[in-house]
Amino acid sequence: MKIKRALKVWQRNFKVYTKLYKSSFALNFFEPLIYLIALGFGLGGYVKEIDGIPYIKFIATGIISTSAIFAAIYECTYGTYVRMVFQKTFDGILATPISLKELTLGEILWGSTKSLIYGFTIILVITFFGLIESYQILFSLPFIFLSGFFFAEVSIIIVTVLPGIDSFNYFYTLIITPMFLFSSVFFPLDDLPKFVKIAAFFNPFYHSVNICRGFALNNFDGIIFEILWLLIGAIIIFPFPYILMKKKIVP
Repeated sequence: MKIKRALKVWQRNFKVYTKLYKSSFALNFFEPLIYLIALGFGLGGYVKEIDGIPYIKFIATGIISTSAIFAAIYECTYGTYVRMVFQKTFDGILATPISLKELTLGEILWGSTKSLIYGFTIILVITFFGLIESYQILFSLPFIFLSGFFFAEVSIIIVTVLPGIDSFNYFYTLIITPMFLFSSVFFPLDDLPKFVKIAAFFNPFYHSVNICRGFALNNFDGIIFEILWLLIGAIIIFPFPYILMKKKIVP
């Protein structure tokens, strides 16, 4: 496998994105902004602080991570499926010297890049609102990319195992939404039942949120563990998008 060829796939997706970014950007940008305004300013009027942190800041630092993750998930579920099935883009790419393994890696890298783009954008917006005071939040960007990489892998796996695009609703409703709601974005998990804390250990959203919140609030307790969890997880599942994509595409 040649990384240079995988980057050609990335370059192709980036070029298309620069032409269609307005519609794509609106989906991933305004949804977290609505959460921030509705819950941060609305619910924040009743919940003043959590662990000594103003509630709106508590939410804002978590939204950085989740907005970036959703960018990778949308791109590598619906985006990948459309390129593979409806547009037949994969057929054209595989007619060139680019292999399926390089194509799959290119898709994952592009999903990770989308995470980075939207994560950085949300950081700028939240900083504009005065909710981020430490420049150290910028050091979270490599780990936002890592989170995007992990979820891009998972999303491509989902694309290969579900029967069609209509089935993605099950993935979003039964898996992604519960992970998002119980990722400590909107409330801490410390006082919840023990089984919730155990489930949080297996929730990649939770670890990603903790990383961004740690950099934003200058609190690095346990952050190495959170990073290692995502890194090891990404390494473990790395072969599966290609293996399952090969079963999906190759007769």
